[in-house]
Order: sequence, then C-alpha cells, then structure tokens
Amino acid sequence: MNTKVQLDNLNVHFGENHAVKNVSMTFRENSVTAIIGPSGCGKSTVLRSINRMHDLTPDARVTGRAFLDGKDIYANGADAVTIRRRIGMVFQKPNPFPAMSIYDNVIAGYRLNGRISRDQADGIVESSLKRVALWDEVKDRLRANAMELSGGQQQRLCIARTIAVKPEVILMDEPASALDPLSTLKIEELIEELKERYTIIIVTHNMQQAARVSDVTAFFYLGELIECGETRKIFTTPEKKQTEDYITGRFG
Repeated sequence: MNTKVQLDNLNVHFGENHAVKNVSMTFRENSVTAIIGPSGCGKSTVLRSINRMHDLTPDARVTGRAFLDGKDIYANGADAVTIRRRIGMVFQKPNPFPAMSIYDNVIAGYRLNGRISRDQADGIVESSLKRVALWDEVKDRLRANAMELSGGQQQRLCIARTIAVKPEVILMDEPASALDPLSTLKIEELIEELKERYTIIIVTHNMQQAARVSDVTAFFYLGELIECGETRKIFTTPEKKQTEDYITGRFG
C-alpha cells in the first residue's frame, strides 16, 4: 500500500507547552489509522497538524515536516486552503452550519469556492448523502434546517459535507463520542465503506472502536508516539509495556 501522509520529526508547541514531541509516522492510502491514548496526550494536536489547522491558533508553532503525496504541506509556498480541501476534517461534536438547509450544508464548500449549476449541485448533494447512507432519510426534506436532524444524522451530514468537495484524506476527531450506540454503529460502518476511496485517520478514546474500525493503531502518551503497528498486533501482542498497560486498563 502506498504512503499517503507522512510525518517527519513533527513537533507542536502552544506557547511554552511542548504538546507533540518528535513524531515520525506514515499513513497508508485507503486505510484507517486510529490514534489512541489518554486525554491530553497529543492525539487531536497531531490530527490537526495534518491539515494545518494550527495555523489558526495564535500561539501555536509547528516544526518538522508533514507530507501529502510526498510534498511538504508546511513548505514555503504551500497553500493551506488547498491542503484543507484535500484533507477534510470531521469534528467530535456535529457542526452543521446552523442557518443553512441540509442541501446547502452539503454544497457549502462549492459555494465558498465559486459558482456551480443547479444540476451539478443536485448531483453532488444526492451522491454525497447516498455515500453516508443519509439520502433515504432526508431526500423529502432537503430544504429543512440541518439543525432539525438528530445528532447521528447531523454527524453523517457533516461527513457528507466533507466528502462533497472530494478530499483525499479524512481526519476524524472522536466522531462518535457524542452519539448514541446505534448512531455510533452507523458511523463505524460508514468508515469501513469510506476507506475504499479515502485515507482515514481517526482519533478515538474508545479502544473497542479503534479495534473494530482501524487497520493500524498508534498509541500516544505525553505527546510522544509510543508504538504504532497493525491493529491486531497492537491489541494482542504490543511491544511496549506502556502500550500494554494502557490497553489492559492499568493506567489512563
């Protein structure tokens, strides 16, 4: 499998806080990588560095390199807007645009970047909602406010909005932690389907979820990458004692 994203000696500081320390790892194309570890260990910080979201945080400083298809996204001249279009993000709490309809939420990325025809928009909305298994639930009320949807539906709408602009990588920051078990199951099934087209990196505090959805698991502790490998191996025969202690519940 080809490498899609690579981190090389990545460090992230917030003021005096050294949040992520010398992380080097690769993410394979069309696979799911889960990032696990206790709260405050740098999971989400690593995730957000992959599409330059820390550019928007005043006291954040990122050093080292992050590659997308072999090109450093932090190099001089690299365009952050283009990078974020290629690397989409789904957040922990569903965040549909509140003043918009379901339809307008899906095509919001296109509206921001130029005009598209009504026929094009209709096709994008239908295909995106079908891919997240939401079309049949909302096709008769596309003009309804997105906030009328349930939490699980809102999160699938946010994923539809992300994939509508045709990214190559999808970052998911605990995408099911605010959802009920049935909605969580739907998101997990969706992740399994989406990896046929996308490289997916998911941060999760739920180790059972990591074991279910991911091909590769990376364990972080205190800002450092402790161990990374095939998910089955990480959960059955980890090489590092810290990993074993965390997975077996001895700490964290």
